[in-house]
This record gives sequence, C-alpha cells and structure tokens, in this order.
Amino acid sequence: MNLLQDLQWRGIVYQQTDEAGLTELLAKEKISLYCGMDPTGDSMHIGHLLPFLTLRRFQNAGHRPIVLVGGATGLIGDPKATEERVLQTVETVQKNVEALTEQLKTIFNFEGENGAIMVNNYDWTAPMNVITFLRDYGKHVGINYMLAKDTIATRLETGISFTEFAYTILQGMDFKHLYEQHNCKLQIGGSDQWGNITTGLELIRKMTDEDSKAFGLTIPLVTKSDGTKFGKTESGAVWLDPEKTSPYEFYQFWINTADADVVKYLKYFTFLSKEEIEGLEQSVQEEAHLRKAQKALAEELTRMIHGEAALQQAIKITEALFSGDIRNLTASEIKEGFKDVPSHEHKEGEELGIVDLLVNAKISPSKRQAREDVGNGAIYVNGERITEVEYVLSDNDRIENQFTVIRRGKKKYFLIKY
Repeated sequence: MNLLQDLQWRGIVYQQTDEAGLTELLAKEKISLYCGMDPTGDSMHIGHLLPFLTLRRFQNAGHRPIVLVGGATGLIGDPKATEERVLQTVETVQKNVEALTEQLKTIFNFEGENGAIMVNNYDWTAPMNVITFLRDYGKHVGINYMLAKDTIATRLETGISFTEFAYTILQGMDFKHLYEQHNCKLQIGGSDQWGNITTGLELIRKMTDEDSKAFGLTIPLVTKSDGTKFGKTESGAVWLDPEKTSPYEFYQFWINTADADVVKYLKYFTFLSKEEIEGLEQSVQEEAHLRKAQKALAEELTRMIHGEAALQQAIKITEALFSGDIRNLTASEIKEGFKDVPSHEHKEGEELGIVDLLVNAKISPSKRQAREDVGNGAIYVNGERITEVEYVLSDNDRIENQFTVIRRGKKKYFLIKY
C-alpha cells in the first residue's frame, strides 16, 4: 500500500486537484510539500492537528515537509463565513507565530535529508509594496474567478472588505513562492482551504514555466458520530498549550472517545499501522470494556504533543483517581487532576473536624447529613475511608501541606486548599 492508498484507507483525503498526476509524481520522486496556518491565537487546538499530522505522514514516507506559519496572512485573516475578523497588531501576531512554531516543532523531524523546514510568509510578503502586489499578482487573478470561491461567495450578501477579499491572493503567493524557492510541488490543508490552494495553483500556472506542475490535496473536517463538535469539552477547546489544557486533561479527552469514533480517530491522528489499528478495531467489537483502542489513542497523542514524562504523569493521575489511592500523588499532580472539582479554602487556626469541614466546604448540606455520610462510610480523606464522626484532620492529611482530597460516595471529589 503506497502513501496515497494509506491516506485513502485512513479517510484523510477529501479532494485532489489531479489524483493521477500526484500518484505518478510520488511514485517517481521525493517532493517538497507544505501546509500552513495563520497565527490567530497563541496556541493550536486539536482541530488544527490533522493537516499537520498528514504532512508528517509524507515526511515519514521520505518527502520534505515545509511548515508555514502565516505572520503576513495572519495580519489579514482568512474570511469567516459570517463576519469580518478583528485585525490583530503586528506584535500580537509575532508572539503567536513564536508560540505556534514551538508547538509545531513537536510534530516534525528537522534532521536528515528530508528534515522539515519552518517558514513565515511575513518574510517575503512584508517587503512587497502595493504596486508590485497589484501588477505582479493581482493582474493574474480575475474578479469572476475570485467571486466563485466559496469563502468569498458566502460573504457577498453580508459584505466583505477588500482586505479579506484579497486574502486568497496572498495565500496563493505563498504557494508560488515556495514552488520557486523550495521546489514545493504540493499544498495540503483542510477542506475549507480548497479555494486558497487552487488560487496558488493558478498563480503557479500563469507566472512560472509552461511545464510547471503543482498539486493540491485537502483533508475532511473531523466530525463526531453523535453530531457534536469535535475537539470541544464542557470547559471549551482542547488546546496543545499545557497551560490552557493540561496533559492530564488532554489525555482524558482522548481516552473518553466514544467507541463509535475511536477507530476513525486512530486512523486520523496516530501513526499506528493498518494491522495495529485493525487489531484495536477488533478489540472494540469483542472486548469494548477494556478500552484498549482508547488507551492507545490517548497514549499516542499525549506522547507526541507533551512527551513521555507528561504521558506517564497523566496515566499516574488517571490510575490514582480510578483506584482512589490519592496519597501517591504529588501536590502538582493533584492540582492538575483536580483542576475542575469544587474547592474550599481552609483558614489556618480553625480545627478541621470532619463533620464541620463537610458542612463548611458544602460537601454535605447539614451536620446531620454529614454525620450520616461519615457513619455510612461515604466519606474518604485522600482515598482512605473515614467512619468516625469525631475525626479531626491532622498535618498527616495534608499532601505537601497544600491539599486534602475529600471524596463523597464513588465519584464526587472536593479539594481542600491550605
């Protein structure tokens, strides 16, 4: 199975400009290809991952990836379907470029004959004056051609500025520049980038040699089987930045993938082989309760984005919460694993009798209920059941003198902070 066949099997290919031509090209030579993103924020989220992981698949097959972060196009903004983007300052965009560049470096190999190349389109766009832009590029892109683009056509009724109208030419300039400077033969992107990719091909066709030949390939929008949006949780998007989404939360997102989605995500997001994925698919069908596929998915993605140490910490927190063995966790691990649970700040000097603590921290609604909860064995302190209503928490119940974890029943956790 060749590379394109593997991509087809994984369900990654949405559209191609010339399938036969690209198949022939890849069969006879190793190429340079690129994928880009605009720095509209200071972190990628998992919705951005698939095109870049697809770019990495090409690198694994011996091709050279060019990773573009759009310091210039990010100042303009790809037209949204509904409204104009709010323009960001040069300083903000540059900070975003730096942050995204570091995140993208975790995905690619920069060593060897086909080591990845990082580029920023600000480097070749910023020096250009408006006359050069209009004469050398605008002259080659017809208004009717641009009006036929979906991203532009959908905005005609509500209105679109000339700034965003011209965006597709700017991105087309990128493809033409990389074609000439790096012999880049292929651009890949999300399905919403089809119009921008074909504009690049149009510029290459009109502005370079007659024998020039380049290609475009787009990737489908990632969806969930239940119709809800991929990459969203109750607390918002799942970010690659560990300060926005901790490695534990990142791991939990993937390990909680529904059975109906997990095989598709294994194909999309991991570099496991066809045989390995088919084995995990069989496990979903025959022993779904073991969740082997979800564990493989969570481990592969967390290791790739956050590293082995962060993965092992995420697994440790997960296992501690499952078993109730909280005392083996460090304060930093508790802070990460219990980020979203209700908490109570304990004032120094107050006695920590278990009944009063349960009421003050709103774990139990009344002293009577608190006594019943303790007496019934429903209360745990750092994973250990407390059954004495006169129990007073001591320094031994503080983890690194920062936290005590209270559990009521099987799953309701509360965090006491000191």
